Amino acid sequence: MSIQKIESWFHDYHQDIYNFLIYYVGSTDVEDMLQEVFIRALKGIHTFRGDSNPKTWLFSIARNIAVDVKRKEKSDFQKVSALQNQIDVGNVHAATPEEAFELDQRKSELIAAIRTLKQNYQDVIFLRALKEFSIEETAEILGWKTNKVSVTYHRAIKTLRDHLIEKGGYPEWIDL
Repeated sequence: MSIQKIESWFHDYHQDIYNFLIYYVGSTDVEDMLQEVFIRALKGIHTFRGDSNPKTWLFSIARNIAVDVKRKEKSDFQKVSALQNQIDVGNVHAATPEEAFELDQRKSELIAAIRTLKQNYQDVIFLRALKEFSIEETAEILGWKTNKVSVTYHRAIKTLRDHLIEKGGYPEWIDL
């Protein structure tokens, strides 16, 4: 029963977890990390109580793996080009090559600005704004209380907005 459940979860959530891992560590060994998420999930399926969404449980595992990898590598994170192809900011689709170029530029600006924030701010913005997790789901993934998620998200958005204004004006296309 547990293998079928993990297979079903893999089918449902592997792309989101893959994108999260690319966001968190860049493009290095993401496939191996994704595999490790589901291996750990299979080994720990007995600890999943079912009182939360399995997606949030899997994201918690993925985040723990990503933190471990970042600690081991001790490298700073500037891997924006791989990330640009993985995150769909705003679900906007370009109709012309010019619009596609402008959308890529916007994504680059936003991702670069997010990357200047401290890690907690990056995490909460990614989960809340880009992946659209609820406050409760984000709290579960990060191992925080819901109040901390709300406060940190508010501060992260304010810091991001201030950074964007400082770096040449606040782009009107960002709805923060």
